[in-house]
Amino acid sequence: MQKEVLLIMSNVVIPVIVGAVCAAVFAVLGFVLGVAHRRKTAEYNNTAEKKIVSAPQEATKIINNALAEAEASKKEKVLEAKDEVHKLRSDADRDIRERRNEVQRQEKRLNQREEYLDKKTDSLEAKNDKISEKQKELENKLLEVDGIKKSQFDMLERISGLTQEEAKNQLLASLEEELDTEKSKKILEYEQMTRDQSEVLAREIIGTAIQRCAADHTAETTVSVVALPNDEMKGRIIGREGRNIRSIESITGVELIIDDTPEAITVSAFDPVRREIARLTLERLIQDGRIHPTRIEELYEKAKREVNATIKQEGEKAVLKANCGSIHPELVRLLGKLKYRTSYGQSVLKHSLEVSYIAGLMAAELGADERLARRAGLLHDIGKALDHEMEGSHIALGVEFARKYKESEAVVHAIEAHHGDVECKTVVACLVQAADAVSASRPGARRENVENYIKRLQQLEEISCSFEGVERAYAIQAGREVRVMVKPEQVSEDEMVILARELESQPSLLVMAHPTRGLDIGAASFVHEQMIAARERGVGILLISADFDEILEMSDRILVCFEGQIMGEFSGKNPPIEEISLAMTGK
Repeated sequence: MQKEVLLIMSNVVIPVIVGAVCAAVFAVLGFVLGVAHRRKTAEYNNTAEKKIVSAPQEATKIINNALAEAEASKKEKVLEAKDEVHKLRSDADRDIRERRNEVQRQEKRLNQREEYLDKKTDSLEAKNDKISEKQKELENKLLEVDGIKKSQFDMLERISGLTQEEAKNQLLASLEEELDTEKSKKILEYEQMTRDQSEVLAREIIGTAIQRCAADHTAETTVSVVALPNDEMKGRIIGREGRNIRSIESITGVELIIDDTPEAITVSAFDPVRREIARLTLERLIQDGRIHPTRIEELYEKAKREVNATIKQEGEKAVLKANCGSIHPELVRLLGKLKYRTSYGQSVLKHSLEVSYIAGLMAAELGADERLARRAGLLHDIGKALDHEMEGSHIALGVEFARKYKESEAVVHAIEAHHGDVECKTVVACLVQAADAVSASRPGARRENVENYIKRLQQLEEISCSFEGVERAYAIQAGREVRVMVKPEQVSEDEMVILARELESQPSLLVMAHPTRGLDIGAASFVHEQMIAARERGVGILLISADFDEILEMSDRILVCFEGQIMGEFSGKNPPIEEISLAMTGK
């Protein structure tokens, strides 16, 4: 029991003691904290009072410092502004001094020039006065000379008993023989001098150009041959009651010639582009095997697009090969059409390229404009792409289209002068003319029937032998030179030279077969001029030529012969080119 009471008391007393101890501890802590708080509050209040007391002083100090800094900054900025103003003023003064000096120099130069012009004017006036005086003196002297001359003529007429005209005729008669001799000597002298001065250089330049330019030419005619797999295909091409062949001819614009030639059909047309389109159409029809009007029209359109693309590509290739700069697209297209055009069997496009190369090489040798020469050479026959479509010679058409598409006057003049229609006024025109002659007349460039060639030479010899005093004549160098043997008892040595110059001035009728074949431009132009002059004198001229351009240019009346028969007669003024072309093929 005591133990339980003690235990209970211990359970009660211990918490009480603990509580009392805690209360004492908290009381001590409260006291300490209160003392510390009062101390801090007192310190804070003291500090605040000190700050309040010192605040006006600090403010005054800050204001004074700010005013001092502002004053210093103001002085600094003023100094900087003064420096800048001084610098600007110095620059302005320097500019003013430089401008003033320049104005003074200009004024000095102007004054000097004015003085010079014044002196020049005075000198010119003095010279004019002297010239006027000299002119008056000359006029007076001329009057005196005229008077003396008239009196001398009167005196001579009285002494001789002849009038002035009679004396002149007598003097001319006495000098005629001497003048003939002198004329022949001068002709020989000038020919020799020209030959000595120009032949070596010309041969060197042309030889160099030809050496550096080699071109192959493929000959084409007015017909194309299409190979057939068998003769049965001819019947399929003709079709029932000729339906297919009529469709082909009407769509393509060509004529199909189906004869006994085995496994072949001939396509005939003067227009080479149209003929090429027709040939491709036929070949595609033969490969396809389906031959009827609808299929013909479809394949014709495809072939037409293909040929047009080929024309464009060939024109662009030609321009690139010639290296002559950019050319109008329409002229490029016309150049491409020349691929299908031939002249005497020579491809006109390849001929134009060859002329471009040769003209450019000769221009380089002579120090002329090489690119311009190449351009003019490439475009010189551009009219041949149109001369079967439009009226006019290929020269006139070429000039028209070159001007239309803004080619330079130098190129236009070269086109106009390359056949001698007008006189060459530029070096480029002369080079194009010479290059054209070289390309056309070189061996192998153009084809010619051997029989026609021999006949032409014989006719040249016959014409030469028709002149009085001529014993024999020999045509050599493909007809470019005729050597004449005269009768010495009828023709003197001096007269031979004159006779050689006047061979074409005497006959009443001339039969001329291919008179310009193989001749250069200058010689061909001379022959044409002589023909025109003879016609105006009343001489009848029968011109036989395979040169279509020459026929159109020279003829008053045109007769077309085919296999020994006259196929038609046409006027030389505005000739119907298409009808003439058909007549040339026997239609």
